[in-house]
Amino acid sequence: MTQLSESLRTQQEYLTDLRREFHEHPEIGLQEFWTADRIEKELDQFGVAHVRVGSTGVLGTIEGSGHGGGSIALRADIDGLPVQEINSVSYRSQNDGVMHACGHDSHIVSLLGAAKALSEARSAFGGTVKLIFQPDEEHGYGALDFVDAGVLEGVERTFGLHAASDLPSGTLGICEGLNFAAVDLFTINVHGAGAHVSRPHLGGDALYIASSIVVAIQALVARTTDPVEPVVIGVGSFHAGTTYNALAETAMLEGTTRTVDEATRLALRAKIDQLVTSTAATFGASAEVSWRHVTPAVVNPRDVSEEVALAAAEIGSDVVIVKERPYSLGGDNFAEFQARVPGVYAFVGTGNPEVPNSQNSHHNGNFDIDEAALPLGASLYAEYAYWWLTKGTARD
Repeated sequence: MTQLSESLRTQQEYLTDLRREFHEHPEIGLQEFWTADRIEKELDQFGVAHVRVGSTGVLGTIEGSGHGGGSIALRADIDGLPVQEINSVSYRSQNDGVMHACGHDSHIVSLLGAAKALSEARSAFGGTVKLIFQPDEEHGYGALDFVDAGVLEGVERTFGLHAASDLPSGTLGICEGLNFAAVDLFTINVHGAGAHVSRPHLGGDALYIASSIVVAIQALVARTTDPVEPVVIGVGSFHAGTTYNALAETAMLEGTTRTVDEATRLALRAKIDQLVTSTAATFGASAEVSWRHVTPAVVNPRDVSEEVALAAAEIGSDVVIVKERPYSLGGDNFAEFQARVPGVYAFVGTGNPEVPNSQNSHHNGNFDIDEAALPLGASLYAEYAYWWLTKGTARD
């Protein structure tokens, strides 16, 4: 065990109190003003220089003065979710309808813990650690703000982590290959023509057309994609019509695609575009699809995964490292960093049957974590940064 990890193991109370403070004050994406201010206040305590990136993103920088060199970027997402907390805990959300229901509060605190440890050990390493506190990950924003600001220029490695309620506390998931899918959002607008329901031939029923599209696009998965390749098309929002006895003049659908292969991703877009326009035309209407890129797939390179595992082994013999874990068709735009700089996305186990609600799934109102995992997350951030700057293959 290194001095970094030894130091962080003594910080349980500090990390727990700080996590609960963030948990009490969740903010949804691009509105994390209190959160950003609080992060900056903590960085000031450590003597870590920082600047804003956008309105609520924070970039901290630690310069080492010892042996080694190079640069690494450590990322934590900071936004909460529009979820009502139902946990009965002293630190429950004070912001009605908003909750840290995905563990981002623990990510913030883990990165701040690493910042504290690394700032106190500047003389033990050379080079630069960039601390990325990214807003609005849940909506697929924030990451490109840091990219566009040039934060990754000269950076040799990137690293991010996420709480995982399905992994036992004390466990780290460091898995090479696919971890998360590529994510796109689509909006379909159908333009029909109004008429009385008793004379449908005089109009164009946008509601019926949209319903046909919802059913038909599922056939694109069932009959036009490889059945052994994961592909999901989900429609989560449907709005049409104004009264019971008139054809809807317009309809709007919103949904998402999840793919793991870039060629399939692009082909699926084209197929949906074609299906939507042809279905509408069949019924004398028109329709168009607008797309928003959310994130590429999160894929961990083998060599970088091995680096992170080597660094994680320095944390202590009691830490369990899991190298195989089922991938998810969820997404995370940490992939935007990976697409530009080699990097790994890891998981910190936060589930404990003795800690209420810590094994519940993410994104629900009774999600919580085993706070004993906080020093482990902080140690993983710190140890990999230290390992790369002092022992990485780019070092002399």
